[in-house]
Amino acid sequence: MNLSYRIYHVFFRNLMSYKRFILTTFLVSLVQPLFYLITFGVGMGAYMGAFGGKPYLYFLVPGVLISSVMMSSTFECLYGTFVKIVHEHLYDSLIATPVSAEDAVAGDIAWASFRGLVSGILMLAVAGLMGILPVSVLSVLVLLLVMLAVGIMFASLGMIVTSKAPNFDFFSYYTELVITPMLFFSGVFFPLSNFPGWMKTLSQFLPLTHAVAISRAAFSGEYPPSILLNIAVVVGLGALAFVVGIRMMKKRLIK
Repeated sequence: MNLSYRIYHVFFRNLMSYKRFILTTFLVSLVQPLFYLITFGVGMGAYMGAFGGKPYLYFLVPGVLISSVMMSSTFECLYGTFVKIVHEHLYDSLIATPVSAEDAVAGDIAWASFRGLVSGILMLAVAGLMGILPVSVLSVLVLLLVMLAVGIMFASLGMIVTSKAPNFDFFSYYTELVITPMLFFSGVFFPLSNFPGWMKTLSQFLPLTHAVAISRAAFSGEYPPSILLNIAVVVGLGALAFVVGIRMMKKRLIK
C-alpha cells in the first residue's frame, strides 16, 4: 500500500467540511444509543435484578457505548463514503491531486473512526451524568484506545461493503443482516451466559462481542485471561479489514 502523511489532509478536509453542522451530526448519532440507555437501562432496569452485584445500568453502559462507536463509524463509511464517490465525485478530485487512492480511503477511515470516538465520548459523558463511570483514570484511557480500535475496525468493514455497493439499497443487507443482529447477540443488553449453547458459539464469531467484552473489562478495571483473545480479534480483524478495505476501494476508484 502507498500510504503517506496526506491521510491527514483528507481527514482535515472532512473536519472542515463538517464544521458548520458537526454538533448536530454528532448529536444525531447519539440519539439511538441514548434511547437504548434510557429505555433498557432506566425503564427495564427497574424490573431486573443486580448484575454482578450492581444495578443493570452498570452492565448496559459499556455495551451501549461501544455499540454507538460501531454505528457511527459504520454509517460514515457506508452512506457518507458512497455519497462522496457517486454523487459528489469527491474521490475523483482527490486522486487527481498528489493524494493517492490509498490516502483518500485511509483518510476517510480515520475520519469515520474519529466520529465513532466522539460518539463514544459523548455516551461516556451521558453515563457519567447518570453516575456510571470507569473505575479509574487509567481505565478511561484504556477505554479511549478501545473505542479508537473498534472505530477503525468497523469503519474498515464498512468500507469493504461500500466498495461493492451499486446503490444505497445495498447497505440494507449489511445493516439489517449484520449490524442489527450484532446488537442483540453480542452481549450488549443481556449476558451471553444466558444464551443457548449454539448462540454462545455464534456470538464468538461476531466482532462486537469481543469489543463489548473489552469495554466491560475497561469499565471494571478487571482483565480476565480471556481478554487477550478479545484484543487479538479486535486488533487483528481491524488490521485485516483496513488493508482489504483500502485495496478493494482502490479497485473501485481506479478502473
